[in-house]
Amino acid sequence: MRVTKLLGIEYPIIQGGMAWVADYHLAAAVANAGGLGLIGAASAPPEVVREQIREAKKLTDKPFGVNVMLMNPNAEEVAKIVVEEGIKVVTTGAGNPAKFMPMWKEAGVKVIPVVASVAMAKLMERAGADAVVAEGTESGGHIGSATTMTLVPQVVDAVNIPVIAAGGIADGRGFAAALMLGAEAVQMGTRFCVATEAITHANYKERIIKAKDIDSEVTGLSHGHPVRQLRNNMTKEYLRLEKEGVPMEELEYLTLGSLRKAVMDGDVTNGTVMAGQIAGMVKKVQSCDEIVQEIITEARELLKGSRFSF
Repeated sequence: MRVTKLLGIEYPIIQGGMAWVADYHLAAAVANAGGLGLIGAASAPPEVVREQIREAKKLTDKPFGVNVMLMNPNAEEVAKIVVEEGIKVVTTGAGNPAKFMPMWKEAGVKVIPVVASVAMAKLMERAGADAVVAEGTESGGHIGSATTMTLVPQVVDAVNIPVIAAGGIADGRGFAAALMLGAEAVQMGTRFCVATEAITHANYKERIIKAKDIDSEVTGLSHGHPVRQLRNNMTKEYLRLEKEGVPMEELEYLTLGSLRKAVMDGDVTNGTVMAGQIAGMVKKVQSCDEIVQEIITEARELLKGSRFSF
């Protein structure tokens, strides 16, 4: 697999760079399990990101990366910290990382943008991306409109760099299916939200574990910033106001700090419980090592006799 060689990892499994959830504990644990762990920089102050990187290094000597949210006002400082701290992999979201490419490339950083369309995948390849994450609408958090099943093969056909599938993947069956679609690795968020090592509040983990197949909701469709999360009082109120045509600024005020409220404080009633449609298949808390090994074992059994080896 090109992705494992590119990133220096044992298994082609990447942990999503989830805001508030993807801290150094989780990133290091996934790295130690043989995948690629990510620290989600999100909107954190640059020095906090630096501290997270240094703490992760104390817990693992294996490769891990940083997810840089390009809409973050501090994105430029975070991009520099990645280089200064010797990080060799970044994933990017919410924008075009082209302006940071020369600096990252000169430092030997592998750049993997998250994309939701073929056009963006092509643009990222031209900009010098080493791989792309093709993320389907099944994912938790900010989403595009194409499904993983339709997006991944079209992106695979459109670019020459490795494609990593994301959205709706939580077990060996999803992993095997992604490889059959042409992906060379998978990225998972929701399954790792309930990992033993994740700092996610117990209430958040329990909400995911108890989720049913129909429990995810998408807010923000009317103003072009759709977000998938699990249904609760907050989503009900948001959708009511959105239907009434309340301006985006007021809607944003409703969700201000709501992800932290759910992840850190455990308020899964009024906070934002970001999770993908696959939440209904996530049934227990496990260590990162148990999660990775379970997925790899199941996928290997399913793909026995095929051309895939990992």
